[in-house]
Amino acid sequence: MFTIGDFARHGRVSVRMLRHYDAIGLLRPARVDPHTGYRFYAADQLALLNRVIALKDLGFTLEQVGAILDEQIDADELRGMLRLRQAELEAALTEARARLAQVGARLRAIESEGRMSTQDVVVKKIPAVRVAELSAVAASFGPHDIGPVIGPLYEELCGRLEAAGLTGFGPGIAYYEDAGTGDGSVLVHAAMTVPEGTAVEGVEVRVLPGIEEAATVVHRGSMDEILPTAQTLARWIEANGYETRHYARELYLECPEDRSRWVTELQEEIVRA
Repeated sequence: MFTIGDFARHGRVSVRMLRHYDAIGLLRPARVDPHTGYRFYAADQLALLNRVIALKDLGFTLEQVGAILDEQIDADELRGMLRLRQAELEAALTEARARLAQVGARLRAIESEGRMSTQDVVVKKIPAVRVAELSAVAASFGPHDIGPVIGPLYEELCGRLEAAGLTGFGPGIAYYEDAGTGDGSVLVHAAMTVPEGTAVEGVEVRVLPGIEEAATVVHRGSMDEILPTAQTLARWIEANGYETRHYARELYLECPEDRSRWVTELQEEIVRA
């Protein structure tokens, strides 16, 4: 038998919490000394404590926890509930990290206003290229909507190309167009350059038209931080008497595992205003 302090240490909870669980009838001590009122707990009560804490972490109220335990939930059911909750929390964490990156990119764009050099913008002709591509719709052109769409598209595309025995394909080219639904959604095209004669089941192979005149700039770093570079390009386009009619293409020149070392060229078609 353990004193309440020892049991709290073994269960990694507070004595105050155990007293509260006792008061509401959720986890009563195995024995209470009739003379001193000291509470004592048995080692096998740790299993019940683990279930209480796990269910509480799942978001259930203590009243709901008590009702669930009264139904004598087994370990397999609890394990399934915990795994589901774990997946939900991981998804929320991923989304929070993405939003944090977007806030950082927007902040850097604000801080760099008027200070980023436009001397690296180059006007050039972009040749037509044969690509294999997969497409899907994103809710908007915002990074928080594009990222979750384009990443899986490229994973699927590369997997299919490799399964077809193709090697040496690339670099990747992402391009975008309005989805035509009137709600701001965007059709995302994840493409890889491929040799002539390529044919892969379930993958569209086409010639991506060239651009007669494109304003281009190289972005170094994660695509989550593309905003300052993209807006610098926009300022150059306006300042030099041009206008655009399409979304900029993204040519992925270098894509190491460390995304902070990515090298991407933005290619935006321009015409004289």
